[in-house]
Amino acid sequence: MEAALQSLAAKITQAAARGRPLRIRGGGTKDFYGQQLHGELLDARPLAGVLAYEPSELVVTVGAGTRLRELEALLAEAGQHLPFEPPRFGVAGTVGGAVAAGLSGPARASVGAARDFVLGAQLINGRGERLNFGGQVMKNVAGYDISRLLAGSLGTLGLITQLSLKVLPRAPAEATLVFALSETSARQQLNRWCGQPLPLSASAWADGQLWVRLRGAQAALASACRQMGGERLDEPRAQRQWDALRDQTLPFFRLAPDEALWRVSVPDTASPLNLGPTLVEWHGAQRWLRLPPAEAPRVREVAARLGGHATLFRGGDGVTPVFTPLTPPLARIHQALKREFDPAGVFCPGRLTPDF
Repeated sequence: MEAALQSLAAKITQAAARGRPLRIRGGGTKDFYGQQLHGELLDARPLAGVLAYEPSELVVTVGAGTRLRELEALLAEAGQHLPFEPPRFGVAGTVGGAVAAGLSGPARASVGAARDFVLGAQLINGRGERLNFGGQVMKNVAGYDISRLLAGSLGTLGLITQLSLKVLPRAPAEATLVFALSETSARQQLNRWCGQPLPLSASAWADGQLWVRLRGAQAALASACRQMGGERLDEPRAQRQWDALRDQTLPFFRLAPDEALWRVSVPDTASPLNLGPTLVEWHGAQRWLRLPPAEAPRVREVAARLGGHATLFRGGDGVTPVFTPLTPPLARIHQALKREFDPAGVFCPGRLTPDF
């Protein structure tokens, strides 16, 4: 991997000297995400391989170009997994792409976000320098928490070359329960369950059905199932359902030609948005909507009124801002970080915001 690192660093140095933009990509499974793709391709796939893994330490270090499915298969052999269930969006998705996108799957509300499991990272900045941040332990207070800052940066700060991630053992048992409920009733019921000692792992509501996934010890699951009721799905069907939700292959995510997929983040106690076809995740904190890009003002006004924000996740028109525009103070912080890590502005210009 050393030869690949040197080659990529040289390309970055040359691009900075010439003012030539670069577009970082791993498997390309999330090319749809962000404002625009611009620049010469910088392929991170040569940075592949497991660099260190000791199951008893619950930490794995991999090259950023390592395929997500390959890492998950390795962890499964040891009875472990990535708890935040990063969306794969295809077989080519990479670990670096998962962290750079900062996306989390169905278990996010119960275990934490992608950034919470990033312990350390290596980065090539816009000067072609290799920088190391964090480490391989949870308690690391040396300097700024740049490792987690990279989660969701979409490659705008530099090329992630390797990552150290916290992993966890798989739960010994799992159960999925289904309930026929309205959106309001589902949200109220989830709020009640979340206040009880139940092994809730994930939930999703759409088309009058609420699915709830439980994970934990067999005895805890048996007790929870008796207490909660509902219809229990057989394991193969349940697994297919959660995988389809994680990778957005459910029928809900099929967009009509004039539709876009919106992700609205709001407090889990927020009332229904009543804006259009909706799928609710994360015990109510994440709402997916199918609406045209032109509905951006209405969607963002409703989200802001409820204390949240809205992202034009997929199917944008190239004009409507993908992310909620930053306030001036936050914009200044983002611009200062960008100048520090990428002074020539070569990394993924316009991907995160039209301004840089």
